Amino acid sequence: MSEALCFLSAAELRTRIARKDISPVDVTAAVLARAARLQPELNCFITLCAESAMEEARQAEQAITAGRPLGLLHGIPFTVKDIVNTAGVRTTFGAVPFADNVPAQDAVSVARLRAQGAILIGKTTSPEFGSKCLTDSPLYGRTRNAWDATRTSGGSSGGAAVAVASGIAPLAVATDGGGSTRIPAACNGVVGIKQSQGVVPHSQAQDLFGNQTYVTPTTRTVADTGLMLQAMAGPHACDPWSLGMPSADYIGAAQPQGDLRGRRILYCLAPPGRPVAADVAKAFEASLATLAGLGAELEEFSGEGFNVESIWRAINHTVWRTRFVEPAAKHGDTLSPTFLKQIASASEVSGVEYQRAMFDRSALFLRVQDLLGRADFLAMPTLTRTALPIDQDLFGTIDIDGQALENVRAHWFPWTMPFNMTGHPAISLPCGFGTDGLPIGLQLVGQFRGDADLLRAAAVFEAACDQRSRWPQFPAAAPGGAC
Repeated sequence: MSEALCFLSAAELRTRIARKDISPVDVTAAVLARAARLQPELNCFITLCAESAMEEARQAEQAITAGRPLGLLHGIPFTVKDIVNTAGVRTTFGAVPFADNVPAQDAVSVARLRAQGAILIGKTTSPEFGSKCLTDSPLYGRTRNAWDATRTSGGSSGGAAVAVASGIAPLAVATDGGGSTRIPAACNGVVGIKQSQGVVPHSQAQDLFGNQTYVTPTTRTVADTGLMLQAMAGPHACDPWSLGMPSADYIGAAQPQGDLRGRRILYCLAPPGRPVAADVAKAFEASLATLAGLGAELEEFSGEGFNVESIWRAINHTVWRTRFVEPAAKHGDTLSPTFLKQIASASEVSGVEYQRAMFDRSALFLRVQDLLGRADFLAMPTLTRTALPIDQDLFGTIDIDGQALENVRAHWFPWTMPFNMTGHPAISLPCGFGTDGLPIGLQLVGQFRGDADLLRAAAVFEAACDQRSRWPQFPAAAPGGAC
């Protein structure tokens, strides 16, 4: 039974825990045992909270026995990316200088999950300060893909996606500043959403008004994404974008009900000049056929105006340089050359160039608004190829069907960065497997603050293109082992 507990969805755990069919203690013990067993192979955790998690699980069971009211996520395990604050649990930002940093309070998103009864089992890996699409750091080494140890987990929320895909926890708190939730979700075959700006308050952002980074859910199913969003969403005084946000029934929206008749979807394989691997193109075509079979009306749109990596980089790296120039000067010998190179590159961006990039960001928003003015959703591949090699250099070339291309960001995930800058919701869904046996993701983009509607479409697609029966395989636990 304990092996089966590790792959139950959060929605099913919620129902069965409330019915007293299964115990929070058994669930927590099972996922912690699996985490301990797989950690040496996957390296997706930087901290495991076994002792505190088991104590919280016992308290959760006592609350059920006593008949006390239960939260939305009562007794359900979750993980938190190691750049998101957790009270009393070290938050290292994946950086050696912060190896012993212990926050005094939770991020708002974490506090809300805990308030609903979720149990923190550990902190998942991130590159230094979430700074790249590959999850490795001088502090802990490389995090491996859940499906293939020779491939990257993606990043920067690589540990979160690997923990979910490998059956360690059904829910993971991630972040997304340019695709950092959706990239590893696509690499590992799980669901990763970057919700609309303001849906989930970001209590660690320093530029409250220009922020383009989001605290996000990573899950195995759309239903679990809806459940997690329901717990995390809602206005908070710390985030001006969240104020006045209308409430929504994310749980109800994330159920696979009905079809897509009457819905219009604009699609594009790639922005101009961005090659796409043949197996990704094939999976995308099959996804479009599935959407059409569900009744959606499809129309191709031009990818003109979506080659935005240089705009994203001018804004993002300038923010990083402002935040980290002092730690880089003080602790440069312990930080990675890749991170330092990114910080240094922002010194070449003038104030005028930065503001021009902000103007371009506004123009991009209007471009997306124009497209969504004549459609309900946009569709495109999440990534242009499957997971990169485990030793990929961010400043090296990227191989797409034998073609070596400069600029990993611009060529691997051209479709994720735009929606960080515009604030529109975007979700990556498993839609097939490449010729190498690795997952491929479809990205759907919804109306600004139309997250519930996006979840409805995603749930219907997920049910029609069901990838949920296939998960990474690992050697069985020794006899008597929990997982």
